[in-house]
Amino acid sequence: MTTSRKFRSASWFGKLDKSGFIHRSWMKNQGHPDHVFDGRPVIGICNTWSELTPCNGHFRQIAEHVKRGVYEAGGFPVEFPVMSLGEPLLRPTAMLFRNLASMDVEESIRGNPMDGVILLAGCDKTTPALLMGAASCDLPSLMVSGGPMLNGKYRGAEIGSGTQVWQFSEMVRSGEMSLCDFQEAEGCMSRSTGHCMTMGTASTMASLVEAMGIALPTNAAIPAVDSRRYALAHQAGRRIVEMVHEELKMSQILTRKAFENAVRVLAAIGGSTNAVVHLLAIAGRLGVEFTLSDIDELGRGVPCLVNLAPSGKYLMEDFYYAGGVPVVIRELGDLIHRDALTVTGRTIGENNANGAAECFNREVIHTVETPFKQDGGITVLRGNLAPDGAVLKPSAATPELMKHRGRAVVFENIEDLHARIDDETLDIDETCVMVMKNCGPKGYPGMAEVGNMPLPPKLLRQGITDMVRISDARMSGTAYGTVVLHVAPEAAAGGTLALVENGDFIELDVTERKLHLDVSDAELARRRELWTPPPAHSDRGYTRLYIDHVLQADQGADFDFLVGHSGTEVTRDSH
Repeated sequence: MTTSRKFRSASWFGKLDKSGFIHRSWMKNQGHPDHVFDGRPVIGICNTWSELTPCNGHFRQIAEHVKRGVYEAGGFPVEFPVMSLGEPLLRPTAMLFRNLASMDVEESIRGNPMDGVILLAGCDKTTPALLMGAASCDLPSLMVSGGPMLNGKYRGAEIGSGTQVWQFSEMVRSGEMSLCDFQEAEGCMSRSTGHCMTMGTASTMASLVEAMGIALPTNAAIPAVDSRRYALAHQAGRRIVEMVHEELKMSQILTRKAFENAVRVLAAIGGSTNAVVHLLAIAGRLGVEFTLSDIDELGRGVPCLVNLAPSGKYLMEDFYYAGGVPVVIRELGDLIHRDALTVTGRTIGENNANGAAECFNREVIHTVETPFKQDGGITVLRGNLAPDGAVLKPSAATPELMKHRGRAVVFENIEDLHARIDDETLDIDETCVMVMKNCGPKGYPGMAEVGNMPLPPKLLRQGITDMVRISDARMSGTAYGTVVLHVAPEAAAGGTLALVENGDFIELDVTERKLHLDVSDAELARRRELWTPPPAHSDRGYTRLYIDHVLQADQGADFDFLVGHSGTEVTRDSH
């Protein structure tokens, strides 16, 4: 295939001089023939495959199916690796490295000869990292998610990754489950390739990229091992070549309307609170005006339609068979900007019209008229304890605790929590509010998923299953409970959270969006005079860079110097 249009890659492969010779010759050592350099679009396949990222362990096969589609459409596919972030293994938390991975993606795209890019993402932070990096370059881009694992099966029951881990762990701590049974459940839970099959962060972000139009319809829920996942990858390979010819860039799709659609779908699926920081960071890279307050306003009153763990019963495999994200988009009706453009070249409304979005199981996906839960939106709380905001997921919380006043039991950091939570003499009861400090972006560092603090065993044995918990940390999207997260400013940055003491009373009122520390301004000022920031976690390397430049949770926890995009131009050729 030849084309009269000169693509970006032509400045590498299209020159009949020394520079062109070098670029083509070295590529030919992989067996590429002359005709792939004839002016056809070069498609980068950005791959987060890694055996240390179990969610993404099947991505080499997915990449091969993408390549088939690219070749079929007359493009030249080139696969390249970027840093892979696996939440199950990577310490201290994959979130610490989300911004680093996004820089890897950005510079790999900008510095190499590609005209469009397929983004292969699965595990929690790989999706936002790839979107952030690609957004900073703004080439035609299309995401292919890796898909969820098959439903877990344990002793005749279906179990969900993450959600049942927290449940079983508490059962072991309370003596309800033996350690032997706990270990048996491991292989029963994770029985195929793919990411968490609950509506955790991976499934949430896969759903949101579909809702935002940056992925093909049905992308989110097809199980990782289903042949239709590979068929979709093939179709994506074909479509990205067409997008390059159409000059359909990322910024034309990820508009304000796309972000508003994402928030509505986030509420309707009972999605992860982690999506908040990721959406804010992606919007920041694109220069889209989008704030924490927008997330609260847009999600307010949107019902939860999807009965999936951790908010409900079913799992992602069931969600796909019921119709998946297309059904949710159709059900939301006028709450969705149906004229928003997508990677198909059509609008989100056209993609998900009635014929393409039929529901096959109303136990899994409810209607707006008879929702699974009335309020699905992420709630943003404010008050003197969180002047810049904090978040709570109502669909995963205990209704009776949504308005609560209790005595604070304070843990200075995660180590303090681990050291004292199992102590039978800990002065705590079910009316108390558990508070943990120094687990935010700077404090952990990386804002780890430790906000769903374990309850004391002595309360678990009494049948207590939930308490109000407050921190500047995040929580796994697979977790549940009345957990207030992302308190901003964080404790390590001198936020009010740093000043909370044992015995202080805290008031939570979700309906009023209120989070109040019942301590006078004068007393808080006195405490602030005595407060000293915690020592830095590192004085070198990436961690030092992170601590010095990370923004707070209400701004997406991106780096201050990465907000906004700088395009794809490379001005120098070393040859």
